[in-house]
Amino acid sequence: MEYKKSNPDIVSPIARNHRKGSSLVLVVVALVILSFLGIGMLKVAYGVRHNAIKMKNEAISMLAAEAGYEKAIFWMSQNKDMLSAIQNEDPGISGGLNLPSGDASYQVMLYSFAGCRPVYRVISTGSCGEFKRAVDVLVIQAMSGWDMGKCEVPVGNNSTVEVYFADGEIIDMPLHINDQQDSPDKIDVHVSGDPQFMQTIGMGESRYTKTGGDKYGSVVDVFDNGILFDQPDNRITDTDTVQNKVDRFKNSTSAQCRFTPVANASVTNPYAAVQLEFFVEDGVGKVRITNDCTVRGKSAGSYDYKIKDGSGGENYEKYDIYGYHYIPENAEATGQRKVLAVQETYVTQDFGGVESEPGGQIYVDGNVVIGGDLSSHNGAQVVKGRVSVVATGNIWVADSITVDGSHDVDGKPSADNSNILGLVAEGIIKVVDPGLSSSSGAPSGYSGLEYEPVGLQDESGSGGYWQWQKIKGKWVQVYVPPGDPEEYDRLLPDQTIIEASITVGGGGWGAENVGNRKEYSGKQDDLIVRGTITEAVRGAVGLVGSDGYLKQYYFDSRVLEGILPGDIWLQGKYIPAPAGWHDYRPVSYD
Repeated sequence: MEYKKSNPDIVSPIARNHRKGSSLVLVVVALVILSFLGIGMLKVAYGVRHNAIKMKNEAISMLAAEAGYEKAIFWMSQNKDMLSAIQNEDPGISGGLNLPSGDASYQVMLYSFAGCRPVYRVISTGSCGEFKRAVDVLVIQAMSGWDMGKCEVPVGNNSTVEVYFADGEIIDMPLHINDQQDSPDKIDVHVSGDPQFMQTIGMGESRYTKTGGDKYGSVVDVFDNGILFDQPDNRITDTDTVQNKVDRFKNSTSAQCRFTPVANASVTNPYAAVQLEFFVEDGVGKVRITNDCTVRGKSAGSYDYKIKDGSGGENYEKYDIYGYHYIPENAEATGQRKVLAVQETYVTQDFGGVESEPGGQIYVDGNVVIGGDLSSHNGAQVVKGRVSVVATGNIWVADSITVDGSHDVDGKPSADNSNILGLVAEGIIKVVDPGLSSSSGAPSGYSGLEYEPVGLQDESGSGGYWQWQKIKGKWVQVYVPPGDPEEYDRLLPDQTIIEASITVGGGGWGAENVGNRKEYSGKQDDLIVRGTITEAVRGAVGLVGSDGYLKQYYFDSRVLEGILPGDIWLQGKYIPAPAGWHDYRPVSYD
């Protein structure tokens, strides 16, 4: 049999058709695969674009929510009294703003009290198209240890002088000074030498002048913890704000702790006052209250000014400083003197069902004198409990005042010490010069805190009497109060210690009769404050190196925890509470 070799170049029709069919299948499969890839890529591109739009709109809505929050905070900073605004449902407690790419709406409400410190809640929702974001923030009023409206001392009806922080002074308090808005613009804080500033200082004004000059370049290194500029002003200079808070304090104070004293004694320049004496008896904090006292006003010294009523804080006038005072005759028998446990002064403030923790409140429509009748002082004024004293007039401090309970090694009340005193005056709060009594017309030899105007024996028969005593080489006739044989030569001690939160609406915190006051020893005594200070204008404390006091001020950080009753919060700056910021999507999106 003969075989023929096949020719590879010759393809049968069947094979040719089979090869064409396979190619078509491959093309179809490739087209399907490419179609799926194209669809996938389109979906990916669409998803990426959609997510980009979503992220962009969400970012815009978040920025809008934050802008709404900032607007709410700004409104709060301009408000005279937030609690009243919320209670009265002022229009500003809710609002909104329109932005080029979104909108925002906000609401402000009272959330709770941290002790006696209000905590507010701001909810702001931002939107961009269908997308929304919200911020929900708990905020509190910021505070410094020492706030002042003006860092200058009045020396005339329309004039002030620079007051310097000096060598040897210790300022261990956060410090804030309002923008003085002076023209030409100059530095609002003045330093002589190298005082110790232990904490941050905040300024209401800018560091630079309008022309770009650096006002603070020469002093910035003195402030070891730095300076924060352009900070919101404290509202201590706003008399309407202070009055609003004082009125609410009055209305929330119990009837037995509201006083309107009358001056009955016949003296020159009489001023009605209530005398307060804080002490601890058998472990219980108590306060002795003597109503209807009469302060004998003494002609003011060079630096004894207060803000003139109705001047908006721009004008000043001299006021009669403390010379001495009388208590009413037979005060206990007439009911003008009583002793209360500090806890008997406690009240709870309520705002729409949101309650503060209870705290003591004493309100005086007039003046207050704080001090006892011991010439040795000897820690006589001790506060156990939490109490605030508010006076529409002046508060004269005639003793060292400390709080009961544990203190740290640096002398400040310990963090777990629950005792505190708040002093608020629409006039001034000053440490008196008891040595003025002899030149103010007090009975011969009298230089004490109080004098009961009776004869050889008071009407209650408790044994007060006159006696001759030799004082500083001279024989004088001295009235000896019942039950206390001490003679009354009362110069305030060196060191004078005040543990309190001090708020002065009508002037400054300081000492009276600076320039001529009677020092306990040497030319200058030490004035130690452990607490806080808020003053409308600086008060003179001492003339550097010659008279008065040298300052040592220490911040009592317990105030930040709301331990102080009475709601006298005047800062214009609001900050988030610790762990108080939350942001979220109010709705979910596919």
